[in-house]
Amino acid sequence: MWNSETYGQLGLSEIPDKLMLFYDRNAVYGEPMELTIGTDSQNHASGTKIVTVISMICKGHGGIFFYETEFRDLIKVVKQKLETETYISLETAKMLLDELDNGGYRILVDNCPLSIHIDAGNAPQGKTRDLIQGLTGWVHAMGYDCEVKPDSYSASTIADRLSK
Repeated sequence: MWNSETYGQLGLSEIPDKLMLFYDRNAVYGEPMELTIGTDSQNHASGTKIVTVISMICKGHGGIFFYETEFRDLIKVVKQKLETETYISLETAKMLLDELDNGGYRILVDNCPLSIHIDAGNAPQGKTRDLIQGLTGWVHAMGYDCEVKPDSYSASTIADRLSK
């Protein structure tokens, strides 16, 4: 199940309607809108908590997001965590695009670029810096744009807060 601060719990098949409502309300501003998917995970005593976020923003006018939480066995290796997060984001993007295409929401696909947000950054001493090229290459090979820190807000801000 997906969660929304606005709409409560809903299935993935219900999200396109909510995205379309947001799009229709904000199209009057004439500002770009973007659809993003990002995943972050945090290790806890009982395992790894993984949160995936689907967000849509209208620049300068706010946004909406939906999130799904799952728990897995503890993932200790940073590379494995980032690969898992990226894989989940890519799978979510595929499922969402299938819903959008099959449900007559082509206007969203055509007018709201979809990008995958990866929770990795270029900090000189960061643990994830050396993984960026491989992860972004993977996302691009799957046909998506992507962002890393500091521009990967769906993963590094929204999902990060929800995974703690």
